[in-house]
Amino acid sequence: MLIAKNALESYIPHRKPFIMIDNLLQATNESFRSDFFIDSNNILAEDGFFQEMGLIENIAQTCAAAFSYMDAEKEENPRIGFIGAISKLTVYELPAVNSSIVTIVNPLYQLENIYLVKGENWLNGRKLLSCEMKIVVSQ
Repeated sequence: MLIAKNALESYIPHRKPFIMIDNLLQATNESFRSDFFIDSNNILAEDGFFQEMGLIENIAQTCAAAFSYMDAEKEENPRIGFIGAISKLTVYELPAVNSSIVTIVNPLYQLENIYLVKGENWLNGRKLLSCEMKIVVSQ
């Protein structure tokens, strides 16, 4: 584990109740990985399920934590990122509350401060959502 839940606020700008990842598990130039337990009180849960917007936000926050972690490893100030666009979005299944998901993000391309990433959320080997996201990162 690279960043534990109790240290996450040092790496991402989000604050409770809008933190949608628990732990950053991996951050390399090729892949980011996080996990998240979906509490029944989560603000993006509805009718017993974590909604699409929650899964998308989880992918974005996985990126934010990974970019910040990699900046810290290079002894640079963490950069802030914003979702610029979402494309190729497919929802396969919504996870029930009180379950744990794993998120995998693969950076595909970078043009200056714009990153194209592919993100996927998984639950027990089942893909929940996949999308591509353009992330604009402050310089």
